[in-house]
Amino acid sequence: MELLKDTAKFCVLFGCLFIKTFINQIFILLISDERDFREGVFVLIKLNKNKMDTYSIIEKAKRTGKIEKGTNEVTKAIERGTAKLVVYAKDVEPVEIVQHLPLLCKEKKIPCKEVDNKNKLGIAAGISVATSSVAVIVAGDAEKEIASLK
Repeated sequence: MELLKDTAKFCVLFGCLFIKTFINQIFILLISDERDFREGVFVLIKLNKNKMDTYSIIEKAKRTGKIEKGTNEVTKAIERGTAKLVVYAKDVEPVEIVQHLPLLCKEKKIPCKEVDNKNKLGIAAGISVATSSVAVIVAGDAEKEIASLK
């Protein structure tokens, strides 16, 4: 029972972004003993930390800097050299829409990150619809986090 209370506290602390993934893993981990469960939670936190950090970087840059949304705008920002960070969603269909972004970023030496969901990316960018990609133009308060990604 105490294990379930710890799980509920964990879910409240980490918000709803990764609860579905976390709950799916809970059922697998509940079968094993408590020690394995705790180790599994730490592994899960580590795996999701990068994605969660990427969303928070986008949110912070939107509040205190400037971002561009959408693949056309992001591509222009990369080609002009104004992008500080490029983030694109893994679940874009067809994948050819965003397939060129990592190649352009590598060529221009711009950090490029992939996130799991275009809806979450749209929410992080402050719009009510999904977006396939976002570029940070002016980092604002997110400058340290972006520098740590390089």
